[in-house]
Formats: sequence, structure tokens, C-alpha cells
Amino acid sequence: MGYRGRPKSPRRIGCKPRIMCFKPCGIPMKEIEIVELAIEELEALRLVDVERLHQEEAANQMGISRRAFWKDLQNARTKVAFALSTGKGIEILDTTTTTTTNTNINPENTEDD
Repeated sequence: MGYRGRPKSPRRIGCKPRIMCFKPCGIPMKEIEIVELAIEELEALRLVDVERLHQEEAANQMGISRRAFWKDLQNARTKVAFALSTGKGIEILDTTTTTTTNTNINPENTEDD
């Protein structure tokens, strides 16, 4: 069965994380259900919530429409909130529809407000 609608446009990913999986402490990985987070969804979260860009600026940076960006951001927020609130692991999937412009996310670049 194929997909409906247009194929997904390639997204520009500014930073690729060094760690691609997160899990709750104290529970063996084999016992945890995993929520899959696409790398473009993570990038949308990073641009808005870490870099503090407006959605229009972030969409331009990723090379996609505001609507496509909004869908990635909403999907990411839903998946992360679900995983955190239900004790699930998160696996970041490096999809084939992306291009990377930088290699690693540097957590030291974040600031507390």
C-alpha cells in the first residue's frame, strides 16, 4: 500500500544529535516501548524551543512550507509529551528525506531564561 498525497519534501537539518535513543532510567531497554521521532521533527523542536526562532523563520531554515513545518512540530511535541508522560523510550530516526548542514547538537549552547 502506497502513501497518499505528495511525497515529503527534503528538509534541511542543521544539527544531527550524537545520541539517537533515550529511555527512562532503571528499566532495561528490552522492556521499554519506543516512540519513534523523525530527525526532521526533532529539528523543528530544536529550532523553535532551543534556538527560539519563529515558525516562519524555522520553516525557511529547513527549506519547507510553514504548513509542513507546523505538522513536523506538532508531531514532535505530541510524541515527546506522550513518551515522557507514559515512561516510553524515544528513538530518533535518521530519515532519507533530509540533508544535514551541521553535524552535532552542542548542548552547551543552550541557556536558561
